[in-house]
Amino acid sequence: MLWVLSLHIIFLTIWVAGAYYVPVVLSGAGRHENKFTDPPAGIDSMARFVYTHIATPAALISITAGSVVFWLNQTTEFWLIAKLTLVTVMAACQASMGLLIIRVERKEYGKVRALSYALIVLLSLLIAAILWMVLAKPSVPEGVPWTL
Repeated sequence: MLWVLSLHIIFLTIWVAGAYYVPVVLSGAGRHENKFTDPPAGIDSMARFVYTHIATPAALISITAGSVVFWLNQTTEFWLIAKLTLVTVMAACQASMGLLIIRVERKEYGKVRALSYALIVLLSLLIAAILWMVLAKPSVPEGVPWTL
């Protein structure tokens, strides 16, 4: 089980690195257009390459390994369900990065920079909340009408 947890943590780290890299690259799109910043014909942009070949596969492996750990431990505590909810939002952020990449490739630069910065802030908050959930393992808060 330890090797699956290690796999989860390693690929989570790669996913987070890619998730930070893509919005940073996209935030600079459209500032200086010349023949050196545009990729050659038939070659994808660096943001698309990192998104499709590094960040997304790492996300899939990390989520799969985390699900295996969840299945092996047979844990259904409140903190884990809350963490999985946050991971779902993080996966939605990953999908929205793909939409930003498509916008930049179509040269629709309006609001890309603001959306990229918002994505970086949201990812930072999600990562901090997930780390807190994993390390603190909070119990069910008082006043919650349902229990797990």
